[in-house]
Amino acid sequence: MNTTVIVVIVVIVVVLLILVLALVPRLRRQKQQRDRAEAQERLQESQRLSVEAESARAQAEEQAARVRRDRAEAELRAAEGEREARERMAEAERQRSQADELQQKAARLDPGLVDGPEQQRGHEVGRRGVDDRIEDGRPGDASRTGDDRPGDGRDDPGPLR
Repeated sequence: MNTTVIVVIVVIVVVLLILVLALVPRLRRQKQQRDRAEAQERLQESQRLSVEAESARAQAEEQAARVRRDRAEAELRAAEGEREARERMAEAERQRSQADELQQKAARLDPGLVDGPEQQRGHEVGRRGVDDRIEDGRPGDASRTGDDRPGDGRDDPGPLR
């Protein structure tokens, strides 16, 4: 081979070597730039997801707080309803006791007025006793006896209206 050919080959190899050495850092920088851009995109995506997750967590906490508040309000309403029911039951019992006392007083004042257990439960007053009290204008007059009433109920049941 001729020396010119060898020189040309050496020059071509040297030029190629210089081109490779010049291009490698540039290719490396380009790869770093692509990696950096991808990393930034991923970082932005992670930040977006983090914000969404935080928002979802805040909404979930708010919903849980709302559910707890609603449950507490419902429990308060239930407790209030139970308290009102107990009060109504106590009032009904007081009224029942008062009615029983009044019936017992009526029975003591006029034993013939309260005839049987079904009237004691229903607090019904015999028509004869009511009619007699209306006639003389004195409700519940304890001084009267069955003897001075017309139709005292022993033989004659009295007028039925």
